[in-house]
Amino acid sequence: MLEKLWVFRPSDTVLQSSLARTLSISPVTASILLARGVTTADQATRWMSSAQDGLHDPFLIPDMEVAVERLHMALARQERVCFYGDYDVDGVSATSLYLSFYRGLGGNGFGYIPHRVREGYGLNEGAVRRLAQEGVTLLVTSDCGTTSHHEIAVAKELGMDVVVTDHHQTDATMPAALAVLNPHRRDAIYPFKGLCSAGLAYKVVSAYQRRYGSGDVEPESCLDLVALATVADIVPLQDENRILVREGLIQINRGARCGIRALKQVAGITKACTSETIGFRLGPRVNAAGRLDHAMLCVQLLTTESDREAQQIAEHLEQLNRQRQQIEEGITAEAGAALQQDEPAAAIVLGSRDWHLGVVGIVAARLVDRFHRPSIVIAVDEKGIGKGSARTVEGFDLYQGLSACRDLLDAFGGHPSAAGLTIHESRLDEFRRRFCDVAAQWATASLVRPTLHVDAEVNLTEVNFDLIQELESLHPFGAGNPEPTLAVRGLDVVEARVVGEKHLKLRVRQGRSFIFDSIGFRMGSFEALGLKTGKPVDLAFSPERNHWNGYDRVQLRIKALRMSGEVS
Repeated sequence: MLEKLWVFRPSDTVLQSSLARTLSISPVTASILLARGVTTADQATRWMSSAQDGLHDPFLIPDMEVAVERLHMALARQERVCFYGDYDVDGVSATSLYLSFYRGLGGNGFGYIPHRVREGYGLNEGAVRRLAQEGVTLLVTSDCGTTSHHEIAVAKELGMDVVVTDHHQTDATMPAALAVLNPHRRDAIYPFKGLCSAGLAYKVVSAYQRRYGSGDVEPESCLDLVALATVADIVPLQDENRILVREGLIQINRGARCGIRALKQVAGITKACTSETIGFRLGPRVNAAGRLDHAMLCVQLLTTESDREAQQIAEHLEQLNRQRQQIEEGITAEAGAALQQDEPAAAIVLGSRDWHLGVVGIVAARLVDRFHRPSIVIAVDEKGIGKGSARTVEGFDLYQGLSACRDLLDAFGGHPSAAGLTIHESRLDEFRRRFCDVAAQWATASLVRPTLHVDAEVNLTEVNFDLIQELESLHPFGAGNPEPTLAVRGLDVVEARVVGEKHLKLRVRQGRSFIFDSIGFRMGSFEALGLKTGKPVDLAFSPERNHWNGYDRVQLRIKALRMSGEVS
């Protein structure tokens, strides 16, 4: 891992004092709000509130009126409707949401998720033709379809109407679908572009409810699915996403859906779920089905009303997730070994016929963490067709980077932060050179080093239970609203030792302050970090409540350490 550059967010002391005084919060919490662009008391109140009146009008989304009317027509005529989603958490959650709501209306609908290896991402012509033969007259996509011009044209020729629900970047022209619900459309006036596809599906069913009422399933009862997808898809936890995730987490913790209840049980989750729990515990298990088996398993899990069926599927997902971890570790080690010989270029592009398509995205993310470079990992099949996943670092737009290489690619799509591509093996070397050149034009000395953003510098005397409680009101944390990072300088290390699996345990104080316990997970020993015993250190951390032996204590969860006086 590269040593991180500490960047202290600028602070406006006048605004900080005003916000702290008006809201009766600490200056530290006021600084963190300012770092997130929250500058007024009204904005701060909305940021910390979960009131649903902060949600935007769904009918502001382009084509919403058309989509709702078409769904209602299909219901009235008892048409056969297919809800077609991607094989990741967002796709299966959106498909499950649509399916639950539409069946609750008494509609004739079913779900379809393509097989990752046999069919690939998004709409495919073979599936479209089979669905038409099965009598489908309305096809509703989730997390795909925006760039599926050919497949949608085929569906139209076969007598199917298509409603696209997608949040991926758009082309200049829209496909010939009946409706394209995508906040990234150039003509979109919807005030927030950060919804995932499950969030968009929730908007559709909310609009339907407003116009025609709902059946056995209320849209609000599906917010657990929206929270699952929003966090797992790493869309910004800003604006209405914060409201949707907060309410969804309440439902998840209440155990409202038996499928998620079973998933929590096999994952060993006994405490309240947070966005971190979704990102690191629930999301990977849901994704494991699409990586190594079939993602329709997850639609079954999220829509079943049988505890027994939910438990059986959840246990299978747990096994798949363990297999996924083993495969991923092997490929990551292989990729890392290939890069150790030389300093990585401005970007990393690796491909192999021996790699499993289902885990290339995770491996790309691991390489980004280790080398801090935009990374693309490609699995090549026996026909020489490579399919890969790309992940990036802060400041480099993957979608634009791939667009500069589009003539070498068979297909690509995604977001600025994550994307997928298809390429012929014979073009791989040329693509690697071109993509690295594009990344090199972007890279500067400051950007190619990982950055640790510090929200506020504090004294240890300011770190207490009141501050922790204030910070908890800023939940949920994730993309667009990172967990607050504080820093304190000039700490004396009273004790340093390694506990558990290479966790660094420190006891520190500042001047005459109380001694604070701190923990650095998987950080190893004090000396291995290049730190000198007896010398003061600077500590970047998140404060948290640690319950042990019947008592609550303030604990500092370490994010980075350095010798005091060092300039990053």
